[in-house]
Amino acid sequence: MALLDITDLNVRYGEIEALRGVSFSVEEETVVALLGSNGAGKSTTLRAISGLVAPASGEILFEGKSIAGLGPEAIVKRGIAHVPEGRRIFPGLTVRENIMLGASNRHAPTRSIRREADEMFDLFPDIRVFADKLGWTLSGGQQQMVAVARGLMARPRLLLLDEPSLGLAPVIVQAVFNIIAEIQKRGATVLLVEQNARMALKVADYGHVLETGRLNFGGTPETLWGDERIVGAYLGGRG
Repeated sequence: MALLDITDLNVRYGEIEALRGVSFSVEEETVVALLGSNGAGKSTTLRAISGLVAPASGEILFEGKSIAGLGPEAIVKRGIAHVPEGRRIFPGLTVRENIMLGASNRHAPTRSIRREADEMFDLFPDIRVFADKLGWTLSGGQQQMVAVARGLMARPRLLLLDEPSLGLAPVIVQAVFNIIAEIQKRGATVLLVEQNARMALKVADYGHVLETGRLNFGGTPETLWGDERIVGAYLGGRG
């Protein structure tokens, strides 16, 4: 049984069909990438999984149990953490405090949560020096690292990452994807939405391509690179 199974998922925003019959699975301890252009339905898929939007129909199974229609708080408690596009760092809190907020679903002692937050700086050494600085003072790339660390503080079985490289300089993009690879090595499962298809496929075990709300193609990175249509449309050609 896969960790996450999505079957015939349909999501509507009013009269607009954002997702139409989407079906795929995510196996445990893998990185799965959702690729596609703007408006394809990638972020909507993550929002449906994390309970931010309610499916019109279809099934979402996590560890074999339905989570379709549950609210975000209930889904976080099941073991799914969502790092949304745009980082959403709390500017009035320090970096350490921002990270500690990720454990709010666990009701652990504050001293224990603080210790775990400090341990996150081993995984994200670039932000260690900013631990007691306000979140708004960090660069975009550093804020992205804080957002991912905050998501990991929930100890998720499944981490949903929405456009983690958006707006970042190339050298920072590489650092963020190195962290994603390290997260997987530590046993996490990641569902990654990313427009930078080349970088996504470097860390992914499997990729799916969404087009106008439909899942049109899926396969291993090698399979996707072998499809000329996918390469031309999403991977910028062979060069």
